[in-house]
Amino acid sequence: MPARILVAEDDVKQAQLIRIYLEREGNDVQVVADGRSAIDRARSTRPDLIVLDVMMPNVDGLDVCRILRAESQVPILLLTARSTEEDMLLGLDLGADDYMTKPYSPRELTARVRALLRRSRAAGGARADVLTVGDLEIDTARFEVRVAGGHVPLTGKEFAILTVLAEEPGRVFTRAQIIDRVFGFDQNVLERTVDAHVMNLRRKLEKGQPDAHRVETVYGRGYRLAAGDER
Repeated sequence: MPARILVAEDDVKQAQLIRIYLEREGNDVQVVADGRSAIDRARSTRPDLIVLDVMMPNVDGLDVCRILRAESQVPILLLTARSTEEDMLLGLDLGADDYMTKPYSPRELTARVRALLRRSRAAGGARADVLTVGDLEIDTARFEVRVAGGHVPLTGKEFAILTVLAEEPGRVFTRAQIIDRVFGFDQNVLERTVDAHVMNLRRKLEKGQPDAHRVETVYGRGYRLAAGDER
């Protein structure tokens, strides 16, 4: 079954080779060339699997693996020129699902990707495309939001914030956590920027339903999405 795969590799030729082989399998492949972009893209597109080079600029692959593993169970295949047992164990301890050393066979990489995807799906680890909270539906594959069946147009940042909140309804997210997950930790985003996005998001979700109170402010802490049975 085709999957959405994120390839994080700063070597242009290697990245292109991986893309060619994975796309031959019918997969939708996106490529980024540095660690910060890998984190941001993984958070915004929710891939089914990540092929992650260890030696990358800005943020190395091991830190990317550690950060993303704390947020999701997406399968991660590490690629590295380091071949010692200590390096392999470190990558696996940080949450990687598999490990390949360079140079590697693109055919073997493709086979390992297939195996990781099968394992993830068999374990029920495939990402849900639609998040549902009460009468609110968020289609992460089509980037669409519906309230009581009606389409709600959102900006990219509004959609990303709503998705973060909807993944754990009832949980309070601080502004700093929202900045980290939506904007990326390397950007100088002010907390009032988050407030402005949430204000617009709330206005759009509650249009014509002023008493809906879907996105709630928890004073002194942050924001949460009310669970369907709380409203």
